[in-house]
Amino acid sequence: MGILYIIATPIGNLKDITIRALEILKEADLIVCEDTRQTIKLLNHYGISNPLISYYQHSKFSRIREIADHLNDGKKLALVTDAGTPGIADPGNKLIFELKKILGDDFRVVPIPGPNAAVAALSVSGLPADRFTFLGFPPQKKGRDSFFEKISVLEHTAVFYESSHRIIKAMEKLNELMPERETIVCRELTKMFESIYRGTPKEILQKLNESANNLKGEFVIVL
Repeated sequence: MGILYIIATPIGNLKDITIRALEILKEADLIVCEDTRQTIKLLNHYGISNPLISYYQHSKFSRIREIADHLNDGKKLALVTDAGTPGIADPGNKLIFELKKILGDDFRVVPIPGPNAAVAALSVSGLPADRFTFLGFPPQKKGRDSFFEKISVLEHTAVFYESSHRIIKAMEKLNELMPERETIVCRELTKMFESIYRGTPKEILQKLNESANNLKGEFVIVL
């Protein structure tokens, strides 16, 4: 019976990987990754040279079929994303779903937990985390306004991601809908220029606009 290991990898600092994850990556017959160029950096750092195969959002069904064939042959596969946990705001969930449709119970799916940007941001936020909603990325166009409107009526903590190109627009929308809401914006978590901003949306907007460097990187918003 084949095994598909779902392996969380660092979101920035390459040291943030578990011993078990490294062991599985070294033992895997094949590593399925979102972008081979990104994954090879991690593998080279730890001296791992196992073969790679790409699977990303726009991969054709033939690639899913190819991965299914490897599992059907009893191979051990490791699924990784560019950063963090596969399947969380990531195309890995579709792969698992389709493989289950093809193979049913003829293979195992095994989680190898580890880094996740949303949970990391939530852990430093100081906001209630006994109940929260994770919303992934806001829509770029259609449905964007309703995305933020839904957040404004939540009675518990919300967590979402945003790109550097749209972080200002996101904060402006939050300021419009919930100007007094305590908000935490995490930028480049675990990386050299990690920054954590706290305050109202307006206060955070002011901090972000202080320097062009403050608008670079990847963002997690908790409120």
